[in-house]
Amino acid sequence: MAKSATKDMTTGSPVKLILQFCIPLFFGMLFQQFYSMMDTVIVGKFLGVKALAAVGATGSINFMIIGFCMGVCNGFAIPVAQQFGARDYHALRKYVANSAWLTIAFAGVMTVGVCVLCKQILLWMNTPGDIIDGAYSYIFIIFLGIPVTYLYNLLSGIIRSLGDSKSPLIFLVFSSVLNIALDMTLILAFHMGVAGAAWATVISQAISGIACLIYIRKRFEILKITKEEWRLDGKYAAVLCNMGIPMGLQYSITAIGSVILQTAVNTLGSAAVASTAAAAKIILFFCCPFDAMGSTMATYAGQNVGAGKLDRVSRGMKSTCILGLAYSLAAFGVLTVFGTTIALLFVDASETVILQNVKWFLMINSAFFFPLALVNIVRFTIQGMGFSRFAILAGVCEMAARSVVGMGFVPAFGYIAACFASPIAWVCADLFLVPAYLYVMKKMGKILEKGGETVSGVSERTETVTISQNP
Repeated sequence: MAKSATKDMTTGSPVKLILQFCIPLFFGMLFQQFYSMMDTVIVGKFLGVKALAAVGATGSINFMIIGFCMGVCNGFAIPVAQQFGARDYHALRKYVANSAWLTIAFAGVMTVGVCVLCKQILLWMNTPGDIIDGAYSYIFIIFLGIPVTYLYNLLSGIIRSLGDSKSPLIFLVFSSVLNIALDMTLILAFHMGVAGAAWATVISQAISGIACLIYIRKRFEILKITKEEWRLDGKYAAVLCNMGIPMGLQYSITAIGSVILQTAVNTLGSAAVASTAAAAKIILFFCCPFDAMGSTMATYAGQNVGAGKLDRVSRGMKSTCILGLAYSLAAFGVLTVFGTTIALLFVDASETVILQNVKWFLMINSAFFFPLALVNIVRFTIQGMGFSRFAILAGVCEMAARSVVGMGFVPAFGYIAACFASPIAWVCADLFLVPAYLYVMKKMGKILEKGGETVSGVSERTETVTISQNP
């Protein structure tokens, strides 16, 4: 096993390990959001507000479908992290092989299904008639790229589960630069409109996925899978589905609330849609550290639960929450002072209504960044410990909150109500997740006290690994 390619997070200072893992992951997510944001910047600046609104109108449905893909892949990586912590490398490879077969099946079914239905979904969402054609052109191509979304997220998830968060960063930096170049080429030189932005995103992600595959084959001796290990195994597949599907559904269920909210915003007109699109891109960019902290804790908790070191999970959780609080305060200050200036990346200074809307959205959302930090940190810690179904319940809380705001408050109070939708959703999720974390820690402590020192011993009582085999 190449020492430079894997990282054991079960020994050493939790704070140091978390920072070492989280910082590259943060920059990777930052670049991922950067090239996503560049799509919006280029579309808004060169194609106009209508095109910007067309891309923005697809945001919630994009999150619902692509988020499911990402959640499934993150869930598939958790048993891999646990087996790595338990030093059961044969079972680790079996999980990797079975996750590949499941990913192929999921990608095929989803690509056909959502491409057939995406026009109808936009109609159900009351997408304004003056932007629906552009919205359809953009989202249809994004959905055609579902297989490459699975490819990149599965492989990068496996790499991270083995403790390597730096390599995916390198691939994302390269693909980010490529994405921007393709945006400029396809939109400006070939005049492909919003479709060009979509193709740029798909092609860039495909290249990232291929780079991950080549890297894995060359650098991870631990992942040299034998012919026997490549066979589809129902028991392993069941464990992976028990982990991956709930995590995918958590994203999708959360997104249902976003779809309902987006539907309500669509009724306010193209200006409101464009305002939300620009503000949401900025928020996503500033939320990258929270996503990085969550993904870090999934791997950290998974490896340490696999090693039977529950006390390290608690220490890592507390340290990450402190980091989340510090960043939340800093981000709130930046967005409060410079929010309008940042919004000028997307629209011209003459769009005063949109700029004012974006300013309010950024101030209100960033004021609740610490509750969002808790959502990511606590939820992913719970998932890394093997209780992925709690993610669904947290997603239900977020969905319910956004749905209530979308159906009840946006029609009554307009755009300002939409600004409060996500903060309310984050608080509601925390009201469930914090008690759930305390419950999980107590239950896992009892399991380990009874002798469940290995991954298999833990998993017989949870939802993860149910098979113990020697390397």
